[in-house]
Amino acid sequence: MATDSTVHDYEVLVVGGGPAGMTAALYTTRLGHRTAVVDRGGGRAAMMQDVHNLLGVTEGTSGHEFLSVGRDQLREYGCDIHNDLLVSCDSNEDGSIRLCGNNADYRTKYVVLATGFNDVRPEPPLPRTGRGLHYCLHCDAYMFVDEPVYVMGYGESAAHVAAIMLNFTNDVDLLTRDDSPEWSDETATMLSNHPIDIIHEDITGVQNDKDGWLAALEFEDGMVREYKGGFTMYGAEYNNGLARNLGCDVNDDGTVVVDDHGQTTVDRVYAVGDLTPGHNQLPIALGEGAKAGISLHFALREFPRDLDVIEEQGPVRSDEVPGIPDELLEQEVDFHTYD
Repeated sequence: MATDSTVHDYEVLVVGGGPAGMTAALYTTRLGHRTAVVDRGGGRAAMMQDVHNLLGVTEGTSGHEFLSVGRDQLREYGCDIHNDLLVSCDSNEDGSIRLCGNNADYRTKYVVLATGFNDVRPEPPLPRTGRGLHYCLHCDAYMFVDEPVYVMGYGESAAHVAAIMLNFTNDVDLLTRDDSPEWSDETATMLSNHPIDIIHEDITGVQNDKDGWLAALEFEDGMVREYKGGFTMYGAEYNNGLARNLGCDVNDDGTVVVDDHGQTTVDRVYAVGDLTPGHNQLPIALGEGAKAGISLHFALREFPRDLDVIEEQGPVRSDEVPGIPDELLEQEVDFHTYD
């Protein structure tokens, strides 16, 4: 729990400031719900050297720039952004959820978990991330068309990614780095019938060109092989601690179980983005965040009022509308006021 007594109250609290979480927050804020994002900083999107496969965003945009613009947008619409690390959480008897951070505590009706995962990095020496060391085939394979490429790993995923890269180039090496292969006999047969060199010696050095891009890798047997770049396939460590503490079901691989709208197996708790099953892609993350935001709006919106409530309280009075909270209504008026 925070060292002071500060408690922030919201209708929606998004944990994680990546593309999926911020998109969910964008929707709930614009749809009139008191929303905040709690972000500890960092994340996979923040490390992107260049944004790829996102319509309307140029290739020269870095992940840091992309997220910075997103945070500015959220603030303009009235979303609060807290730089904090949440360390615990629990559900209250009234149905609200309390999350405790290092700087403050937060009480909310709904939680959106967008805490993602961390790529498991192999041991150094390694090329620079984004300049020869890559984690997303669908994002970055385009850069390596007709170039020499490596795939680093010793499991099924590494073997199949190496074969997939043959769709882009005829020069693919699979680097096991002195680890014993763990792929199946069937996969071994597949590899033996594709033009893929399997190199078992470990890496001892990295050579870069004058721009900092990978030029070649050095191996323990003295061999030097040229590469434009490649992909590491060592798995992921999912940041699912809060989800587990709240009682959400978690898949065997560490992802959180969700329905088509991001609802977890726990009422009032959603999960989006890299924390959930599926492709880890920016456009998909944005779509998941949007769907969760709309679903949250259906759950939270004041009108139309249910008939049983009307029967109990009477017709909706004119002074009860609009349903948007006063602070967001004022923010919206200011946003649309032009000099």
